[in-house]
Amino acid sequence: MRGTVVCCGQSFRRFDRGQVALEYLGFIPILIIVAMAAVQLGLIAYTAQQAGTAARTAARSASLDNPGWQQDGRDAVSDWVADGTGFQRTDTFGEVAVTAVVDIPSIVPGWDFDPARKTAIMPSD
Repeated sequence: MRGTVVCCGQSFRRFDRGQVALEYLGFIPILIIVAMAAVQLGLIAYTAQQAGTAARTAARSASLDNPGWQQDGRDAVSDWVADGTGFQRTDTFGEVAVTAVVDIPSIVPGWDFDPARKTAIMPSD
């Protein structure tokens, strides 16, 4: 029983104390990176959904010849992505196509993403 301490009917190994704490501390950075990646994936999906909403709203407004169609598209998205939202309009015979370009915010330093792009086509009045 070398290296073992017996106290109160239980035996404890002297050299294993704190080992679990050290293993847990080594695993925490991996858990944090996985959690941040999961949140970032959700943020990418949410931004893509917001780009689709902005494109549909702006295309609907542009098809009605509303001069404020870009502002209508920005008003349709969340405030924290509205500043990074831009639009491209294409008028063809009988329809209006609007592409919304929304910057994807990054919560992980050094991870940069291309903006989300969604296009909506509405018939012109």
